[in-house]
Amino acid sequence: YPSGNLAIIITGERDHHSLIVQEDELKTTRIRALFQSDGRSTCYYRNGDEWINMSIQGGQYLDQAGNRVRRWMWPNLSPEPHVPLSPIFISLNRHVGVRILAQDKIFVSFLAMGRQAKFNMGTRVQVSAGSQLPPAAQLGEDELLLLAFRVRILQLFDRMRGCLNFPSGEQWNKMQPPMYLITQAVKILELCMAADISNELRSSIKAIVNA
Repeated sequence: YPSGNLAIIITGERDHHSLIVQEDELKTTRIRALFQSDGRSTCYYRNGDEWINMSIQGGQYLDQAGNRVRRWMWPNLSPEPHVPLSPIFISLNRHVGVRILAQDKIFVSFLAMGRQAKFNMGTRVQVSAGSQLPPAAQLGEDELLLLAFRVRILQLFDRMRGCLNFPSGEQWNKMQPPMYLITQAVKILELCMAADISNELRSSIKAIVNA
């Protein structure tokens, strides 16, 4: 961002890659969106509530009260008639926007100081009529909470090391957490989306890892 805060992180591992959008804040690493090459993506409101959630089957759009505003299915992935997608455009903040036009046309654009970067995080997943998608691995509520608190404790230790190395506070406030902590926070949010837990617990876990 023009402020110097990290805006977009791209990670890759073999054939899988992810794009993470962070909020333009100094002291936090609040995640505003996560896009993955396997077709799973989530965008969040500024307060951490889910805004848009997509999978290889389709997606849904929620308002800030948690009510479903729109739901759609990607074509050719289900023998049943699918609900088509009307193009969606949202602004995560004044610099980052998201356009969803089709399963293989999901664009994240970053605009600042007269320059623009654009990423296409869409994917085309082919599923045969006779195949079934593997069920998502799920964890219990206690396990998810323990994982979230573990990441939070590691985040606090990292900030303590920053305080010791830069006692004035002017430099360590600008330091980003290690990449492995960001990756672990993202994976916990992914597990929350796959788990059968209450919205209250899901919100609590998001608040813990994004604190």
